[in-house]
Amino acid sequence: MARQPEVTDKNVARSRARSATTAKGRPGEAAAETGSAAPGPKAAETPAPKAAVKPATRAKAAPKVAAKPAAKTRRAPAKAASATGAAKPPTAAKPRTKAAAPEPDQPQVAAPEPSKAASPKPAETPKPAETPAAKAAPPADAPAPSEAAQLPLARKMAENIERIEALGHRLVTALADRQPSNPGVEAPGPDLYVTATNAFLKTLAEQPGKMMGTQVSFWGETLANYVRAQKALAKGTLLAPEDDAPADKRFAHPLWQSHPFFNLIKTQYLTNARALRKASDSLDLPDAVSRRRIDWLTAQIVDMMAPTNFLATNPDALERAVETEGESLVKGLENLVRDVEQHGGEMIVSLADRRAFTVGDNIGTAPGTVVHRAPLFELIQYAPTTPQAHTLPLVIFPPWINKFYILDLKPQNSLIRWLVEQGQTLFVVSWKNPDASFAETGMEDYVTAYIEAMDKILELTGQSRLNTVGYCIAGTTLSLTLALLKQRGDRRVNSATLLTTLTDFSDQGEFTSFLQNDFVDGIDAEIRRHGLLPARLMSRTMSFLRANDLVWGPAIRSYMMGETPPAFDLLFWNGDATNLPGRMAMQYLRGLCQNNDFAGEGFDLLGHRLHVSDVTVPLCAVACESDHIAPWKDCWRGVSQMGSTDRTFILSQSGHVAGIVNPPTRKKYGHYLSEAGFDGGHQAWREGARFAEGSWWPEWGRWLAERSGPLREARDPGEGLDPAPGRYVHERAG
Repeated sequence: MARQPEVTDKNVARSRARSATTAKGRPGEAAAETGSAAPGPKAAETPAPKAAVKPATRAKAAPKVAAKPAAKTRRAPAKAASATGAAKPPTAAKPRTKAAAPEPDQPQVAAPEPSKAASPKPAETPKPAETPAAKAAPPADAPAPSEAAQLPLARKMAENIERIEALGHRLVTALADRQPSNPGVEAPGPDLYVTATNAFLKTLAEQPGKMMGTQVSFWGETLANYVRAQKALAKGTLLAPEDDAPADKRFAHPLWQSHPFFNLIKTQYLTNARALRKASDSLDLPDAVSRRRIDWLTAQIVDMMAPTNFLATNPDALERAVETEGESLVKGLENLVRDVEQHGGEMIVSLADRRAFTVGDNIGTAPGTVVHRAPLFELIQYAPTTPQAHTLPLVIFPPWINKFYILDLKPQNSLIRWLVEQGQTLFVVSWKNPDASFAETGMEDYVTAYIEAMDKILELTGQSRLNTVGYCIAGTTLSLTLALLKQRGDRRVNSATLLTTLTDFSDQGEFTSFLQNDFVDGIDAEIRRHGLLPARLMSRTMSFLRANDLVWGPAIRSYMMGETPPAFDLLFWNGDATNLPGRMAMQYLRGLCQNNDFAGEGFDLLGHRLHVSDVTVPLCAVACESDHIAPWKDCWRGVSQMGSTDRTFILSQSGHVAGIVNPPTRKKYGHYLSEAGFDGGHQAWREGARFAEGSWWPEWGRWLAERSGPLREARDPGEGLDPAPGRYVHERAG
């Protein structure tokens, strides 16, 4: 910065004349800026005006004015320097009663309106009350408006600090409640890392040129990213060059593209991600299981290290923090503390606002009656809405990993209501949410519960046969039950419908990483400690199959943006998880998932060795095209091995839940039907399929009606034990 010229009487007059012209043209602005200056040291002094420049500029210019005498006997008052935001120079002389003249070449300074106050003669200097500017100025003992304007912000900051301190104590207390971690369920075992290391060393020894080429390519791309950002910064532009990165909703904010800094962060992250995947792909691994596990671990690292997961590199979160004066970060901390407290010290993000829904009040409201209660389940019959209903009753067995009201979220998407409207005499099982006292409850107890529920339904309706539905793991268990009834010669089941059901686990799909011995042994240890498989462990495992959508994205919105979780019924249900009895969980994981006994050598249960080929009843199976939990090709493969001669397979669009909860009124997702049969493999079936618009419900409804018997007067379930949805559905996992 150039040295400021000396202040002379001639320069003072010229400067004041120019300032007076500015003040005269903008009287309101001049008064406002004059009023914002700090008062002078004495009442007789005219308050020093506030410089209309950026604080950083004033801080550099003001000390030179204060340190350099205006004339031989005149020095700038110390208060004038403080009004500009500069520190008080140690050499400043004691101020005189005369107002100091501003520097002529100093950036524009608003001055009082021309009056005698501008005269350098002490005798002609009027009192502040005699000038318009002085009249507009605040009293000498009042705080400056600029300071007063900051008082609410200061109070808000103090309040936020107090809230943060209190929340910090709560967070520490909540984290102290966390049970000691079990390494077996926190991360893959050492075998996976040894396998990866050996594969890396082998590739390095056998193909050193390839490894070096990959590294050089990564360095070159990184330098190119840096140079591009440097050029954009040197030009002083916010328009970074276009990149060819694929669309990613995490980087939807314009600054990821337009700002050189954020663009560099994003581009380098994508470069790193490609390099990690390429390095993973180049490893020579011993088998397909190792390949899937390495790919899964690489994907977890890539997702975790996304710049959007960190406050300093998330422009959405930074903008929100500035806009709310930090309030969003405080609310985010409140959300974090709430989640840790609710989950026993575990950091599990809430996906939905739990205060927005009450089961039986505004969700799960289809009218019905609990007609039977057993230690493991409640049996609900839903009230008919048609004068007549089909003779053969229909029972739905929902999965006990979640609550049954996924089939009755809202009236407009309720499968339960729709089935009643089709004239079905409908019963639904509501499972008990087990605690540690159910530790020895096994798969045989659930199969026995299926048969008990059927017995009760046949007794209440006076029928000898019924139709059945099983969803997800309940469909797997229904298949076991059908195989058992076949071997016993029991023909009570007229037909069965399997929704997203796995019976052949030869391809473990995305669960491969979690179904190896290191993880399963860890789950076994957890079960021995608690007597059950805790709901939070199951929820976390399922969430990390879609980490960006179910972990990192919700965490960003809740903890960094300070948003309240959405009032979304499907996510509310997803968070209403249940515990699993310890014995049943290990039978399922070891016998069905790992050993694939049901589709292999046979699954031993209740004195029988059950095989998937023992399922011989008329069958309709529904799978979902983008289901990552029960992939449709695996569902198809299990059905193809069943002994039924009457088999129908329907492929719905969408995923594990949305593909099933797909009412006809939506017309959002279609479905596929095929006459190709089950002899040529799933791909041949798919190639021979025809597409049908809209929900699969009507197609299934016609199939079911043909097997439900004639219509008769609808059965009234009466008062029963309790109104639907019963008691068990309200039990929360501890």
